[in-house]
Amino acid sequence: MTQQIDRGTSSTPGTSSEPGRQVAVAVPPFRPRTLLSRALSVPLVLGFAVFLPLLVLVQPGTGLHDSALWLQLALTMYAGIRLSAMILSSRRKLLAGSFWLFVYMAMGVAPLAQAVLGRTPTPVVGARTDLTEAVALVLIGCVAFDIGTLLARQRPERKREDKLRPALVHRRRLYLLTLLAFLGSALLVVKLGGPTVFFTSRQEIISSVQEAGLSQADSQAGQAIVRGFGTVPALIAWLAYTRWLVTSRRARRSVVIIAVWGALAALNAVVNNPISNPRFWFLTVLFSLLFTVFPVSAAFYRVALSLGVIVALVVFPFADRFRYDDANFRPVQTTSPLEPLALKDYDQVGMFANTITYVRSGSGHTFGRQIAGSVLFAVPRSVWPDKPMDTGVMVGQWMGATNTNLSSPVWAELWIDFGPVGMVAGFVAMGYAAARVDRRYARRAVRSARPGSLIALAVPLVAGYSFILLRGPLLQASGRVAIAVFCIALITTFRQDRAPGLR
Repeated sequence: MTQQIDRGTSSTPGTSSEPGRQVAVAVPPFRPRTLLSRALSVPLVLGFAVFLPLLVLVQPGTGLHDSALWLQLALTMYAGIRLSAMILSSRRKLLAGSFWLFVYMAMGVAPLAQAVLGRTPTPVVGARTDLTEAVALVLIGCVAFDIGTLLARQRPERKREDKLRPALVHRRRLYLLTLLAFLGSALLVVKLGGPTVFFTSRQEIISSVQEAGLSQADSQAGQAIVRGFGTVPALIAWLAYTRWLVTSRRARRSVVIIAVWGALAALNAVVNNPISNPRFWFLTVLFSLLFTVFPVSAAFYRVALSLGVIVALVVFPFADRFRYDDANFRPVQTTSPLEPLALKDYDQVGMFANTITYVRSGSGHTFGRQIAGSVLFAVPRSVWPDKPMDTGVMVGQWMGATNTNLSSPVWAELWIDFGPVGMVAGFVAMGYAAARVDRRYARRAVRSARPGSLIALAVPLVAGYSFILLRGPLLQASGRVAIAVFCIALITTFRQDRAPGLR
């Protein structure tokens, strides 16, 4: 952009000051989004990194003011700064943004509230030093993630990467996936006794799974496969049709495509609704759907991450109304706005500390055995008698907990297998991979991208599911991951001609 400026009455160093001479000067284009970012940067960073953590810190409570608390405060502030950077970034960094959103809400503010109040949703059974070490290791993992991001930036752009043929959605294979989605969901509905059970409670769903013989005391593989095929293909097919309609005028004129999309929407309302599914899975559905509908909106990306903090810290703790039936539901009586964070599901830091205590009690590190069990989740225990249990279940049984459905964050999963060095290496690799995928997503998920661009479909799905992977245990999350990989591979094509792709 250039602008003609009259230099007849003034002069600028390095330019002629002759009267009446017209000089072409390059003027940078005005970008409202840049101005908005600058206007929001100070209050956003101060709000997430300073004001909210200090507001939590000054609340009355019985927690100890020791090194564990101050490390937790430092971790919360660090995560707040990094989340603010994600929101204010000029690029949409879905994977990195979801990572820092999870760290800020589940490893930052919520554990800080627990430390201030002196209350935790899951007891920390070991010494206080184990909790201090757990918080320190979480902070070290976050720094390692940033180091991996920086390493990805140092790698020069390769022209051959831009010349690689992008993966696309194969139209006919999408039809096959849609058929698989209806068959898998129909099997799940029939096995559990009809569609009405999906609108009762999660407790009723668990009872129906047990009555159908899908859940066994020594193996959950059958349940994972049936529930996975009943929910994951329906979601991925719906996302593919949603993107097709959003990006293609031709698709929006097709009655058949619109009808199939409507049928898939109704199917997902049954099998993927927030009543019968865990909140983290519904968060995956919502996150992936919204970024499929708004694939190129930087403003929406910023709003989504900002509102994610409010939803996670205010709405999420009260969103378990449908976990139990009416007879077993017990509303929480709170005297402090922080109590729901201390009484509900944010037990990740505490469970990491319990994992450290478990290893040091004599069990030792497992040297990859836990991750091997997650990767080979489908192998039945009749074939693999010593197949490892969920890390959360294993530590919970060692603790003597009545409810062993406990989390095991990825920090604990890496640490129990490979120790602190392996954990740091794992987070460096995660940061590197997230930065590389985010950079490619920002280049290819643009308005001119084809309706069948696979990266614009897969990255929002991975970003949404990363909340489940980061929370853990990995073994519980592996079933849906494997089925999602199968579904994505089924509809993928690298042919660039318009015959097999979406139009």
